[in-house]
Amino acid sequence: MSAPSARAPDDLYGHAALRALEAAAIAQAGGDGFALMARAGESAWRLAERTWPQARRLLVLCGPGNNGGDGYVFARHALAAGREVRALHPPGHAPRSALAQRAAAAFEAAGGRIEEAATALPPADLVVDALFGIGLDRAPGDGAAALIAAANACGAEVLALDVPSGVDAGRGAVPGAAIRAAHTLQFLAPHAGLYTGAALDHVGQAHVDTLGVALALFERAAPAARRLDAGDLAARLRPRARDSHKGAGGHVLCVGGDHGKGGAVLLAAEAALRSGAGLVSAATRAGHVAALLARRPEAMAQAVEAGEGFAGLLERAGVVALGPGLGTEAWGEALYAQALASGRALVLDADALNLLARRGDALPPETVLTPHPGEAARLLGTDTRAIQRDRYAAAAALAQRYGCVAVLKGAGTVVAAAGELARVISAGNPGMAVGGMGDLLTGCVAALRAQGAAPFEGACTAALLHACAGDDAAGEGGERGLLPADLLPHLRRRANP
Repeated sequence: MSAPSARAPDDLYGHAALRALEAAAIAQAGGDGFALMARAGESAWRLAERTWPQARRLLVLCGPGNNGGDGYVFARHALAAGREVRALHPPGHAPRSALAQRAAAAFEAAGGRIEEAATALPPADLVVDALFGIGLDRAPGDGAAALIAAANACGAEVLALDVPSGVDAGRGAVPGAAIRAAHTLQFLAPHAGLYTGAALDHVGQAHVDTLGVALALFERAAPAARRLDAGDLAARLRPRARDSHKGAGGHVLCVGGDHGKGGAVLLAAEAALRSGAGLVSAATRAGHVAALLARRPEAMAQAVEAGEGFAGLLERAGVVALGPGLGTEAWGEALYAQALASGRALVLDADALNLLARRGDALPPETVLTPHPGEAARLLGTDTRAIQRDRYAAAAALAQRYGCVAVLKGAGTVVAAAGELARVISAGNPGMAVGGMGDLLTGCVAALRAQGAAPFEGACTAALLHACAGDDAAGEGGERGLLPADLLPHLRRRANP
C-alpha cells in the first residue's frame, strides 16, 4: 500500500471530493489517466496475492468503464503470475471507456481472453468485482444484476475494487443487487458511503490505497465525514482528578417509564451511572419506584404523578435524559413540556422524539437528539427508506431543522451538528438491534454531558462508548440474544481509559 497522506487518516470522502482527487492525481501524472489505472490494478493484485495466496482460478468481472479497466489490469498481473484467469463482462457491457479499452487490449495482448458472462459462473477460487465504481448511484440493470447474483452465490470469496458494485459509495445506500465482498480495496481515499447503513453488509474488510497521490492534493478535497473506532475512545475520555467528588460527575435526571415501561428509564439510569455520572435521579410512575430501587439503589427514584414534584427534580439536575418509556399520553406529554421549558440541557430519545415530531417544539440550545431511522423519518416528515438512502444527509437535516446535535442510530451511527464535520461510528454489531439499547445510549450521552463534555463531542464519545461496550458484550457470548443489561459492566470498563 502507498504511504499515508497528509489527510486525517480517518477522513471519509464523498463523490465530488473523490472525483476532484482523481482529476488532480491524473494531472499530477502528466494527464495520463492510464498510469493511475495501472497503479490501482497492480495494487489490487498485490492485495489478492497476499490475502489469497492459494487461489489459482480467478474470475474477474469487468464493467464497461474505468472500474472495469482496473479489473483488466488486475487480470493481466494475475495472468503474468501464472494464475488461471477468466475476464468476464455482463451482456452488452464490453469495454467502453478509452482507458478500459486500453487495459482490455493489454490483457488480451498478454494472452488473456475476454468473454461475455453466461448465466452461471465457472468454478473459481476468487472472484474480483470490477463492474461499477463510485459513479453508480442506481440499481444495476438486469444483466449486471444477474451477474452480481451469480457472484454472490458461487461460493468463492469476492474482492471488490474501489466499491462493491451496486453500493452507493457516497451515501451507503444499496438500491438493488449488490456484491457482497470479503474485502474491498478503495482507491485514493476512504469512501464515506462504505461506513454506514446497508453498505456495511457488502464491504467486508475495508482497505485503502492512496495510489501515491501527493499529500498536497488532499487540500483540494473536503472530507464528508470522519470515522471513529474503538482505538479513538481512550483519548476521548480523561481520567478523573484525584480529588473528584460526586458533584464533579454531574447530576443526570432520567425521565420516563409510563405504565408498563419502567424498564426503559431504569436502563437509562443504570447506563448514566456506569458511564460516570456522579448523581442519577429517575422521575417515573409510582408503580416502578420499588423495582427500580431494588435493582439499582444508587439511582434516586421518585414517583411523579400529574407533574407534582417534578419542578424540584428539574431544578436540581444538570442534564435531563427525556423519553425512555415516557409514552405520548397526557402524563408523558406534561413531563415533556415541563422539561423543555426548564432550560436544562436535554437528551431526547424514544417517546420524547415522537412528541417532538407531533408538536414541533423549539428546542433549547445544545439539545442532543438520538433517533433511530423510524424516529428520524417522523421528525423530518418522510419515510424510513428516505432516511436510509442517505444517512449523512438525514443526520445533517435533523441538526439543521432542530438546531441540535443529531445522533442517527443504526449500522454506522452518524453524529451531526451545525458547523461540525459529521462523525460515523465504526463499532457496534447487529446483536444491539434489540429493545432497550437506545435507552442505554440516552444514559451514556446524558452522563458525558453532565461530566462537562460539549454537546457534539459528548454525543460522539457516548455513541462510540456504547458501540464498543456492545462489541465487548457480543464477544463474550455472541450477538444473537444480546441484552442491554449485558453491556453495563463493559460500559464501566470502557469509560475508564
